Amino acid sequence: MQQDKHPDYHPVVFRDRTAGYAFLTRSTATSGEHIEWDDGETYPVVDVEISSESHPFYTGKARTVDSEGRVARFERRYGGS
Repeated sequence: MQQDKHPDYHPVVFRDRTAGYAFLTRSTATSGEHIEWDDGETYPVVDVEISSESHPFYTGKARTVDSEGRVARFERRYGGS
């Protein structure tokens, strides 16, 4: 592997402010803000708009499309049996 060619890969905290959720992982993302984590260490923090804690698909609040209405309209329009 060539030296000084790859970005710095380091621990980073990603924080979802809407859900009040944060998680520590490794990333190449950088930030000027820092946060003290549960282990007493200070890590850069990156704020995100949505995470698995606030995304409708993962929280179970996703809307389902009325597929029955679409099928009935198709059958009316094209003479389904």
